[in-house]
Formats: sequence, structure tokens, C-alpha cells
Amino acid sequence: MKDLTQGSLLRCLVEMAVPIAVGMLFQTLYFLIDLYFVSRLGDAAIAGVSSAGTASFVILALTQMLGVGTVALVAHAVGRKDQADANLVFNQSVLLSAVCGGVTLIAGLALSAPFVRSLAADPAAAAAGIAYLRAYTPGLALQFALVALGSALRGTGIAQPTMIVQMLTVILNAVLAPVLIAGWGTGHAFGVAGAGWASSIAIAFGVLCLWAYFARLEHYVKLDVRQWRPQLPVIRRILNVGLPAGGEFFMMFIILSVIYWVIRPFGPVAQAGFGIGGRVVQALFLPVMALAFATTPVAGQNVGARQFERVRGTFSAAVRLSSMLMLALTLLCQWRPEVFVRPFTAEPAVIAVAVPYLRIISWNFVASGFIFSCSGMFQALGNTWPSLLSSGSRLLTYVVPLLLWSHLPGFTLINIWLLSVATTLLQALTSYLLLRREYRSKLPPPGAALQTQAAAAGATGAPR
Repeated sequence: MKDLTQGSLLRCLVEMAVPIAVGMLFQTLYFLIDLYFVSRLGDAAIAGVSSAGTASFVILALTQMLGVGTVALVAHAVGRKDQADANLVFNQSVLLSAVCGGVTLIAGLALSAPFVRSLAADPAAAAAGIAYLRAYTPGLALQFALVALGSALRGTGIAQPTMIVQMLTVILNAVLAPVLIAGWGTGHAFGVAGAGWASSIAIAFGVLCLWAYFARLEHYVKLDVRQWRPQLPVIRRILNVGLPAGGEFFMMFIILSVIYWVIRPFGPVAQAGFGIGGRVVQALFLPVMALAFATTPVAGQNVGARQFERVRGTFSAAVRLSSMLMLALTLLCQWRPEVFVRPFTAEPAVIAVAVPYLRIISWNFVASGFIFSCSGMFQALGNTWPSLLSSGSRLLTYVVPLLLWSHLPGFTLINIWLLSVATTLLQALTSYLLLRREYRSKLPPPGAALQTQAAAAGATGAPR
């Protein structure tokens, strides 16, 4: 366990964010490695895998439900120095991960085909997407265990073991991808299905590694079979914090699905270009997402310790860092966006979609970083409903206008990207106003806690 209620807030954030960012970078390399080898199979394969990949946002939503609730409650318990509660929350999270993983495996295998067919631009893309998603479903199911274990560690202020495990899994995925996709060394190429199997095998290896770490080395939160019996009050606590956060990522799934549906008439080339551009943006967002993930345990432990000035200071430091990082990435995408696209495709038509997408969508990078920081604070404060409300606002400001606009003459892909930028700015403003309201309801006015402490110290030292 690492105490985040003392010392420089900036140092606490950076020390937490760096291993999280490295781990997330290696996790994103799953998709980039798969995309690199899949892109050699043609535009239909890229379009199919990209459209099927939107299903991962459903799983991401569900794992966020589990992970956010675990991180927040474990961090609060650590701040209160309540190890027993931290252990109970962790073991109930492990129980939930087993249930969710089983449901995901069954649903994924049963629903892969109809889901992909509803989004794919043509039969060839649909066939590729179905093959990929069915092979990747076991890995998606195992993500729940990976998230439960990693989130408990993050709540205690520890991120390095998860980072190391993610590095090992990506190395394994990088070795398996060319073997299973292209048949290197075996002569048996499984195509897009090989990409899914490579990821599933690597994730299974990661779960085994983290499980071994908890069994042998972790001492603050421990695996305890006796605490795996369902305890509804604890499960409700986890879900009360986690469900809105999961809903936030489910909103992202809806938005992505609508975009893929809207661009279907533009063909598989458009879906391939958007798929590559979207994966690049996901990779570029890693540093600020890591900062947001670091914000939750740092601010959360201080919420538990009732050090409210440090809670506010955590958000201020996170916003400053994320804004600087996002501004630099915006300038890079304005200057040479093709640098990020060419490693994945040499097709001029695909590049002609991905490059304008990156150049336009980069104008919302700073606003997106601000939204991530607000989301981390909502999690730390133990109320993620405002974050869900902020994300849900884009269903009204983006999805509804997009669906209406797509039926008008002269509608182009550029219209989709421009509308996204405008509505992201609106979402950032919504998040800020909701966070200010949350401050007023959960925290004392700025300086009040310090004045109370000073008064108490003065009363203690006063002569009798």
C-alpha cells in the first residue's frame, strides 16, 4: 500500500500516472499490432475488425463498472486506514468479475454474427468481423478478472505490477499475432481470427500472472475464498459508484455504433479510414487517460482522509498536465497527421479518410483531456452519476443531429468530424458545471477545513 495523502500532489499524480500510462500503452499495442497485420489482409478485413471492435466498448463499459467502483471504495478505505473493508471490497469485486466474465462469454458467442452484420459495410467485411469477434470473445470475458485485480492495486496506490503484466501480455501478443494471423513459421494462417486468438491467449496469460502476484506477494488486499460469498450491501456499494461509469462507456459504444452505421453508405474504405484514425486517437489519448486514472486513487485517498484541500489540488494539477499534453498532441496532428496513418495502410483512399479525420478531431483534444480529469474526480468523490449525465448529453447534442443530418443532401464525412468537435466542447462545459456542483455538495468551502484545523490547534494549545 502507498499513502497518497502526504507529499507533493504533482509527484503523487506523476508517480501513479507513469506506470498506468506505460501499462495502457502496452494494452493499446494489442490493437495496433493486430491492426498492422490485419491491414495486410485488405480493406474488408480492416473494416470488419474495426466495426467488430466497437463491441469492446460494451465490455469496457462493464469492466469500468467493476473497476471504478473497486478503485474508489478501496482508495476510500485506504484513506481511512480500514484494511478490512478494502479486503472485503476487493474479494466481492473478484466474485463480480467471475459472474460478468461468464455472461460475456455466452453472450459474445451467441450475438457476434447479428451484431457485426448490422454495422459492416458489405458481406466480406461482415465475415471478417464475425471471425475476429468470436475468437476475441474469450479474451473479452477474461478482461473482468484483469480489471478487478488491477483496480484493487490501483486503489492502494500501487500500479507497477499491473504495468509489468501488461507489458508481458503485449510481448506475447506481438509474438503470436504474426504466427496466428499470417502463419509465420507454421504455414497455417488463421487470418483475422488469428488476431482474436492472439489477444485472448495473451489476456489469459496476464490474468494468471496477476493472480500469482496476489497469491504470493500482495499483503494489503488478499484473495480470500471465505469472502467470495455474495454480500449484497458491498456489491451495491461497488455498483452505486461503478454503474454510472460503465454507462458512460456504454454511451461511447452507442456513439461509435451510430458513426459506423452513418458511414456505411460511404463503403468499407470509409470504415477502414475511420477505424485506423480511431485507433490512433485512442493511442494518443493514453497519457491523459492515465492521468485521469491516477486522479481517482490520489484524490480518493484524500477524500477518505478528509484532506479536502488536497482533493481540489489534485484536480487542478491533473488539468494543467492534461492540457499541456493535449495541446502538444493537437499541434502534432495539425502538422503531420499522415505520420500516424501510414504505418497501417498504403491505400490512398483510406489515407484520404483517416488524415482529415485526425486533423479535424484533434481540435477537441484539450477539451477531451478536461473531460477525462473531471471523470476521475467524480470517481474519487464516490459519485459517478454526473459523469454519466455529461456523457449522456452527447446523445442529444451529437447523435440526434447526426442521424438527422445524414439524410440531407450534400452530407459528407467532414460533417461528422466537425459536429463531434463542437459537441465535445459542450460536454467539457457540462462536466465542469457538474463538478462545481459536486464540490459544493461534498466538500467544505475552500479554506474552511484549514481554518477548522487551525482553530482546533489553537484551542489545544490555549492556557487553561
